[in-house]
Amino acid sequence: MERVLAEALLSQSQDLRVLLRALCVWESPTPAERVETLRFLLQRLEEEQEGGGVTSSRPAAPLLQEAVREVATGHLVPLLQGLRGSQAGAPAGESSAPRDRRRRVLRAAGGALRSCARLSGGPQLAAGLVHEALLDLLALRPSEAVEVLVAVGPCLRPREDRALLERVARVALAVALGDEDDEEPGVAALVAGRLLPALGRSSAVALRALWDGLLPRPEEEEEPEPGGRGPVPHAPRVARLLLVLSALAERLLPTPGVGGAWGAPEEEVPDAWRCHGFWRAVQAGLVHADGLTRKRARYLLQRAVEASAGLGAECSCRARDANEPSLFWWLDKKKGQLLKFWENYILIMETLEGNQIHVIKPVLPKLNSLFDCAVSEEKACWLLHPSWHMCIYKRMFESENKTLTKEGIMHFLELCETKGLPGAPGFSEFIIGPLMEALSESSLYSRSPEHKTGSCSPLGMKLQTFLVTYVSLLSEDKKSSFLLKFIKKMTSRHWCAVPILFLSRALAHIPPCKVLGVEGLLALRDVLQCTMITHQILLRGAAQCYLLQTAMNLIDVEKVSFSDVSNFLMSLRQEESLGRGTALWTELCDWLRVNENYFGEIPSCIGFSGRCSLRVYVQSLVQDYIKSPTMERGNCFMPDWYEAKLVAMMILLAADVEEMKNKYRKKTQNELKVVLHPLMDVLMKLGTNAYIPLLKTDKCLQLLLKLLQTCSLKGSLTHDDGVLTVLQNSVMSTAESISEFLVRRLTANELSTVSDLERCHLYLTMLSELVNLHGKVGWKNSDSIWRFISLLKNASILHLQDISSEKEPKLGKQIQKVVSMACLSVVCGILSQQSDLHLDFLDTEILENFISSFHLNQIVRKPHAEEQNSLFEESSSQGWGRVVAQYIHDQWLCLSFLLNKYHTLIPTTEGEMEPFLHVIPKPVGILQSALEALTILPSDQVLPVFHCMKILVPKLLYSSESLCIESFDMAWKIIYSLSNTQLIFWSNLKAFVQFVFDIRVLAVAARIKGQAYSKIKEIIYKIIEMSTTKTGVLNILISYCCRSWIVPTSDDLTLSQDPFSSARDYIELIIEGCIFGTVFRRDQRLIQNVQTFIENLGHGCAANVVTENTNRDDHYVRVCTIKFLCLLDGSNISHKMFIEDLAIKLLDKDELVSRSRTRYYVNSLQHRVKNRVWQTLLVLFPKFDQNFLDQIIDKIFEAGFVNNQASIKYLIEWIIILILHKFPQFLPKFWNCFCYGEEKLKMSVCTFLSVLSHLDIIIQNISEMKPVLKQALTVVLQWCFNHNFSVRLYALLALKKIWAMCKALHVEEFDALTAVIESSLHQVENMHGAGNAKKNWQRIQEHFFFATFHPLKDYSLETIFYTLPRLSELVEDEWITIGKFTKFTDIPIDSAFQWYLSQTELCELKPSDWSQEDIGSNSVEGDSQSEWIDVQKKMIPWKNNVLDLGLDLVFQDRAAKLGKSISRLIVVASLIDKPTNLGGLCRTCEIFGASALVVGSLHYISDKQFQHLSVSAEQWLPLVEVKPLQLVDYLQKKKTEGYTTIGVEQTAKSSDLTEYCFPEKSLLLLGNEREGIPANLIQHLDVCVEIPQHGIIRSLNVHVSGALLIWEYTRQQIIKQRDIK
Repeated sequence: MERVLAEALLSQSQDLRVLLRALCVWESPTPAERVETLRFLLQRLEEEQEGGGVTSSRPAAPLLQEAVREVATGHLVPLLQGLRGSQAGAPAGESSAPRDRRRRVLRAAGGALRSCARLSGGPQLAAGLVHEALLDLLALRPSEAVEVLVAVGPCLRPREDRALLERVARVALAVALGDEDDEEPGVAALVAGRLLPALGRSSAVALRALWDGLLPRPEEEEEPEPGGRGPVPHAPRVARLLLVLSALAERLLPTPGVGGAWGAPEEEVPDAWRCHGFWRAVQAGLVHADGLTRKRARYLLQRAVEASAGLGAECSCRARDANEPSLFWWLDKKKGQLLKFWENYILIMETLEGNQIHVIKPVLPKLNSLFDCAVSEEKACWLLHPSWHMCIYKRMFESENKTLTKEGIMHFLELCETKGLPGAPGFSEFIIGPLMEALSESSLYSRSPEHKTGSCSPLGMKLQTFLVTYVSLLSEDKKSSFLLKFIKKMTSRHWCAVPILFLSRALAHIPPCKVLGVEGLLALRDVLQCTMITHQILLRGAAQCYLLQTAMNLIDVEKVSFSDVSNFLMSLRQEESLGRGTALWTELCDWLRVNENYFGEIPSCIGFSGRCSLRVYVQSLVQDYIKSPTMERGNCFMPDWYEAKLVAMMILLAADVEEMKNKYRKKTQNELKVVLHPLMDVLMKLGTNAYIPLLKTDKCLQLLLKLLQTCSLKGSLTHDDGVLTVLQNSVMSTAESISEFLVRRLTANELSTVSDLERCHLYLTMLSELVNLHGKVGWKNSDSIWRFISLLKNASILHLQDISSEKEPKLGKQIQKVVSMACLSVVCGILSQQSDLHLDFLDTEILENFISSFHLNQIVRKPHAEEQNSLFEESSSQGWGRVVAQYIHDQWLCLSFLLNKYHTLIPTTEGEMEPFLHVIPKPVGILQSALEALTILPSDQVLPVFHCMKILVPKLLYSSESLCIESFDMAWKIIYSLSNTQLIFWSNLKAFVQFVFDIRVLAVAARIKGQAYSKIKEIIYKIIEMSTTKTGVLNILISYCCRSWIVPTSDDLTLSQDPFSSARDYIELIIEGCIFGTVFRRDQRLIQNVQTFIENLGHGCAANVVTENTNRDDHYVRVCTIKFLCLLDGSNISHKMFIEDLAIKLLDKDELVSRSRTRYYVNSLQHRVKNRVWQTLLVLFPKFDQNFLDQIIDKIFEAGFVNNQASIKYLIEWIIILILHKFPQFLPKFWNCFCYGEEKLKMSVCTFLSVLSHLDIIIQNISEMKPVLKQALTVVLQWCFNHNFSVRLYALLALKKIWAMCKALHVEEFDALTAVIESSLHQVENMHGAGNAKKNWQRIQEHFFFATFHPLKDYSLETIFYTLPRLSELVEDEWITIGKFTKFTDIPIDSAFQWYLSQTELCELKPSDWSQEDIGSNSVEGDSQSEWIDVQKKMIPWKNNVLDLGLDLVFQDRAAKLGKSISRLIVVASLIDKPTNLGGLCRTCEIFGASALVVGSLHYISDKQFQHLSVSAEQWLPLVEVKPLQLVDYLQKKKTEGYTTIGVEQTAKSSDLTEYCFPEKSLLLLGNEREGIPANLIQHLDVCVEIPQHGIIRSLNVHVSGALLIWEYTRQQIIKQRDIK
């Protein structure tokens, strides 16, 4: 058409110049048609000139050249500039029409310029236009400049205009690559998309210039980093680089017949195949974060492979290292093998873009084939560079889908473990880089459902095996470098507790090898110090154990000294891991013993240098430690504790090593006395030598204290400990000297500065340790210690009684008062601990009178400011508040001692005080002072106030209720404020619970039923609320209350009434304990699983020995409650009333949950609560009598009618069986349950039929069995012919068991039924045909509840709380192992308790694939590929009956009414949950006449968004409700009706929509908006169809996808009908 138009214009025009001028007259806006006509005309003139066919009517060549130059410079260039101006002023929201017009004008003007340049007769015009366009391009006016360059650039001559061509190439490349801060990516895309391809096509010179600007020639490339993983030389950003390479791919990677060179010399043509930089850029693009960049990289790779296969030439990107494989190579004789490799490789990379595991998983086995192709087994070397495989794994590691990430990591670890891969360049860097980055994600360590609770994480096990295998393959030098980098990587970021634990565990299992030196030891110490600050204590302790084992396995002792080792050991916390007496401590001692003579030289800083034994090193360490610079005795700051801890630990290690050596030598010598001699020498002189430097005394006392504390840590040896005996004897020999020194320092006004308060704390702690030591060794010859304590007591009282008359208090006197009060508090503490000793000579009456006389909350006045600034006291004024707080804290400690001693004599009213005890102040006044103290003291100092309130509140609650309530409120505010403070929260919470929930407080509050009672209830609910976010809070409350009620203390026994009497008033607490347990977040569940794994290691992990078992697991709330209930005695009236009240309230709770409108699905909170309710009722059942059961039996039967989850059904059925077994008189009520209408029974009849399956248990206590059997047969037979398949199965199973009993009893009355029953049972046993009916019959018979479970023998806590939840596939959070019941000792139960363990093999069974259902959804065979079940399976939280509609009749009736032609297409949208998508699909289905639309719920129809998009289509289209969990049944049913089930999904074997022929009876299954079609459903589809895509985005909207397939089905059916006609 364009040619005809041009010919017509030329034939009609007399003067071509006039015609050209006429066409160049533009209107505004410029009509695109006119410019396009000009282009057609010039192109026609160009063709005539090239063909030599210029007619006589054409102007002469000079005139034509002048005319086209005029058109170019006078019209076309101004036109382009005008377009630029109009584009700049265009509004942002401009419609597409003006933009399209400008684009047409722009392209037409460019084409016209090209023709003008060729017709102009010389290069001048082209060169001029290029120069001007370059200026515009540099000025970021791209559109017209690019069009000009695209048009006239090819007109430049390769040789004559070489410089200009290279300049154009450089400028274009600079714009395309841009800067890091380039904000105009559109400019780069325009240049790369239009200009660069044109330049590449124009000449080899331009292409070479572009290539040299992108990547250097092979001989000019920089050396990469070791391992071949070097950076792209001179590389700009990868995304822009690949943008340019993709634009030039046609010329850089030519295929036969397409692209290629221009007859230029070979050196002028770039060779991408041999360029390392090119392949590195491709690899970087394959793992780039941007999807478009990844697609460009795949395009380049695929084009390179296709070009190599087409050209057939040999090529190789040569390796710099002879041992390193080429990045890319091609041999025509290996064409088939290479094509297979690269096709699989590109397929995998393409598939990974989908992020859907069910699509990706079928492709993953191809990874193994990639390795088979890439590795030569004969030569044990890599044929293809392993960096290509690392790109795949890196892409998987960085996936947003964590399931895919985990799959990639597991595959990588397994491959390296099992394939025995040869040494690969870059593998170590890859492990330390991308792999460890991926391993930092905690969620990857979650345990698979098939692994038992408390087992090791599968990823943790794989990581351990992989690391051991990989390190064993490395040479010694590489092994050292790799492990050092690996450990340093663990310090490069803040790791979560779980990853660092399993990485440490993997390191600890590496076989011993001497590869790490001082640097490695320092790196391990950095891991300990930098990455574990905020981790959970048990996990942190376990990781420390593993890192110490790592050090012992990997350290080359010849490269480290004892000093290095001791500094490393100081990074371990003895209270968390390295406790003396643990297996880890013994292992460390043995390691030191074996390597003692091989450690490196010790630096000279400790007095000598060179090699020595551990004993000599420790002796020198002690001597150097005790030495201190001679200084004038006076005030100085306390020395740091670090050195004392280090020396104490090394002394004990050396002592234990010597003990171990002596044991092997069978000698009894002990070197500890020799080591301790310098210390004991100083301590012996403390009492007599007043001139020992203060710093020296402090250090000696610190060392002694640390020695005693380390020996007394949890986990230390308790018997046959020779080291401890020697230490104790040595200390006892110096005890008098130490005590004399301590008392003198504390009472002689020698402590006079704020810094001395820390020293005071040291002295008092030392004194307490001496008293404890006397208690352990024996009180014989211990009068001296009590004499010193008496002196300390008397002197402290005198100091405190001294009232100075000075107006301005002196610092020294104020400090001495604080010290004296601290001394009294310690004395009181000692007296409380040794209350069983008769210490009359201490004259405690003076102390008691003094305590009763001082004013509570009295403060020490702040001294004068000038005095504070002397003698190291620059910051003393800032800390005076802490000094005052400590002073008040010590006052309350003293008062707590007094109240504890005389608490039984404290009256409950003020008037009774004087006759009983004169030393106790008025209780009301003390409680008021306590409230005042709570407002003064910081939160970490209120503990003694709480202890005093525990004694006072029970006494005053009746007479001063409002004051007690105020104390409750104020104390709770403090507890709430401490909830985020880990260290002091728990001790304060425990003290708070002890005084608020004291058994006497609860009893009084319940008796008067006043405000205190309501306040206590309020606090209970607040604690319950807090426990939902802070694990362990409710544990303390429930444990204390249950223990007080059932195991009262000696104080509780003094109550006038039964301590249990108040339990019934607080039954809500027990109910909450029965049903407590939140639905954990995934991260919380992971932490709990890993902690269980560590706990199961037992003493093999030292952290289990030294850390305190806090019982803060949420399971312990229910464990405590259940053990409490087990101890109740049904014969005790108060216990019986409590049990009955609790059971009624639990049944009410179950009914309330059943009636709630909250969605009730498997493992939901509602499901769990109901499950816990019935578990508790089962525990209580043995304590029920017949009268009480008569009250609740109807509620129990009514619960059976509710549509419950399987686990709850088992419990209800179990308790009904037990009731009928123990009390057969309730059988008539049970038979009545079968008399309700079918509407009520259809949801529950299976429950009651399951009970009948255990009729043999029920009738054991019945003497006359025949009537019961007859009634059972009558009931069961009517359900054997029910239309519902599940009901028939249950009925037939019960019939089979009942009939077997009848035959065993030889009941003649049933002979008439023999034929019918035998025929029915024979038919079900021998059923034939397709489907799953026979399989389901076999499964239900083998199901644990009917085949193995025995209601009587299996009645145990283990079955109720562990076995049954596990077998009924309840989530693992609900499995409570029997070990938790035995470990929880707060509530003691006799070890012979008969309910603990099951007596059958039930606990050994695994969950079966039959789940009990009351509804008509037929069970079908599960997914045969079990490994897919837990991968991205959509959890659908509801389950109802599939409506069994006669769809064909409905469709025909609807079609008849509407007069429409209805197709045979069913669209299933049950997985779609957005009303907008469903509304659009409904409209589409109605328009194209689909048979029906299947949705997950008909409630969507009433949604406004659905109605807005459906525009009433739901009124004219059959809608069917099929729940997602019933889709398998529905698909199977439709298959039997002849339907082909088709899934709209991208899978490894999916068919292209353009090639697929739809059958007439088609069922179209659409996937979920986010996750597609679950893997378990894909297996039930006949075919999957995918829509071919050419863009970047990987998926269409589900409505759009459905509409495309519905239309394609309709189109094909229309064509078929036409062909038939």
